[in-house]
Amino acid sequence: MRTMRLRTVHPVLWAGWAALAAGAVLCVLGWYGVSGERFAERQLPYLASCTVPGAALIVAGSVLITHGRGALAAARVEELYALLVAAEPEGTEPGTASAAAPLAVSGELLMVPGGTLWHRADCPLVAGKAEAVPVDAKLVRGGELSPCPICEPAEADD
Repeated sequence: MRTMRLRTVHPVLWAGWAALAAGAVLCVLGWYGVSGERFAERQLPYLASCTVPGAALIVAGSVLITHGRGALAAARVEELYALLVAAEPEGTEPGTASAAAPLAVSGELLMVPGGTLWHRADCPLVAGKAEAVPVDAKLVRGGELSPCPICEPAEADD
């Protein structure tokens, strides 16, 4: 299940690689022509006809490749999102199932040493992690830890 955008990205990448290769060939030809001439006035045509356009093609090819890879990554993210939305239970609209049922309801609060968030014990980010330890109240009062935006442990204190 490939998206249409994913199919249109590959020609941009190929064009970028072609421009990069053509630019490299022109730069090598320009260098070869300049190296064979002793006087500067005879070197100038090689610079104007090969080296400068070759450098421009190298820059253009680099920009095309960068744009193509960014577009490819965006297309893959869209494809993964479409798969995620398609995996929701039938009969519910996207986003309603997660809002209706809480993700985590445990009253026990945990944190991962070196982490920046504190979680409920059944939060998917810490559930099953052996390194998760009970929350240190000093870190929470000191503002070093923030509540997890997924399991929202701040509601546990209410």
